[in-house]
Amino acid sequence: MDYRILPPDEILEATVSLPLSKSISARALIMAALGSSSPAAVAQCEDTRVLAAALAGNDTTVDVGAAGTAMRFLTAYYASRPGVSVTLDGSPRMRRRPIAPLVNALRELGAQIEYAGEEGFPPLKINGCKLRGGEITVDSSVSSQFISAILMVAPEMEAPLTVNLAGDSVSMPYIRMTVSMMRDRGIDAEIERDTVYVRSGRYRACDKAVERDWSAAAFWYEIAAITAGWVTLSDMHDDSIQGDKALADIFPRLGVLTEFGDDGAELSATPDLFSRIELDLTDTPDLVQAIAVTACAISVPFRLSGVANLRLKETDRLEALRAELAKIGCIIEIEGDNVIAWEGKRVPLTQMPVIDTYADHRMAMAFAPLSVFIPGIIIRDIEVVEKSYPGFWDDMRSAGFTLTDASEPVAE
Repeated sequence: MDYRILPPDEILEATVSLPLSKSISARALIMAALGSSSPAAVAQCEDTRVLAAALAGNDTTVDVGAAGTAMRFLTAYYASRPGVSVTLDGSPRMRRRPIAPLVNALRELGAQIEYAGEEGFPPLKINGCKLRGGEITVDSSVSSQFISAILMVAPEMEAPLTVNLAGDSVSMPYIRMTVSMMRDRGIDAEIERDTVYVRSGRYRACDKAVERDWSAAAFWYEIAAITAGWVTLSDMHDDSIQGDKALADIFPRLGVLTEFGDDGAELSATPDLFSRIELDLTDTPDLVQAIAVTACAISVPFRLSGVANLRLKETDRLEALRAELAKIGCIIEIEGDNVIAWEGKRVPLTQMPVIDTYADHRMAMAFAPLSVFIPGIIIRDIEVVEKSYPGFWDDMRSAGFTLTDASEPVAE
């Protein structure tokens, strides 16, 4: 289904309860399974449903669809479970997302994993066994989830594990999140610069509540910036373990201030925009789409670096951004694989934009707020938000946006 979106009739004032963190939830599910305990309430979205179903079942073939987190975490999980024999597969796009750094590291630890198709990519044939532990070096420039997947199964290895991080680590806050959650569950783990140490142990139950999702907050920061309105994000606090809380530090440059209080994070507009922004988003690549679209909407040229792994996400997010921002008249430049930029160049719009979402939840959510400047903009395949934020469209309606089936005639 496609949506035609119209903006609120009045200045936006919204209070939003974001979904629980998908990243924290996925880790909580794996750690609970390893510790034979039940996790606290977790996010209810496509990615966590896929992961929870796989952990609860005994299937010999597991299809994770487009859930990249599930693919990485389950690879390590199944590899560490003696007696388990499973083929782990996914969507056509998943079969093009590299997994060799994770497989190579697990093999070095004694894992029995074979490629069932093309070398270096899913599907995988996994025969679980007791992993050795010891010291390994892992390329951390492709995905932090490779590191987190290995770390989470490390306590059950025959010996303590030392992981040396090679290359320019991406999304390092997610590795710190993993270690923090392991420590909350009784595991002796620590990070020292580019090395992570995990000692043998047993996960214990943890009743700490899953935080609400700072990655999802990006689109409400965007809405606050584009509408110059007020947004309260309930139960969002300054002491989060999520790296994407960096939104609170980034968005003042795009006209949004954050004040933390008892009710959560209160977002308000400020006229003090930067004339240009340059950001290294190596640690927070999931924010790129929201930042780029916001900056184009409010005419702030930008240069965003540290974005190379966006080519390996649900889609090639760099090319997707270039193609879809062109539909709103913004000419985007991509420098190699690691920089996306806009120098303010525009061309006139000649027709109503119809935004393709590329089976990517963040594309849909990033472009929907543009309805404020382009009333009637159409977002295709709106179901993609099920991956992380199933209630996004309902929350937009509650904030005053009008969403209708794009196939219906336009009211005059």
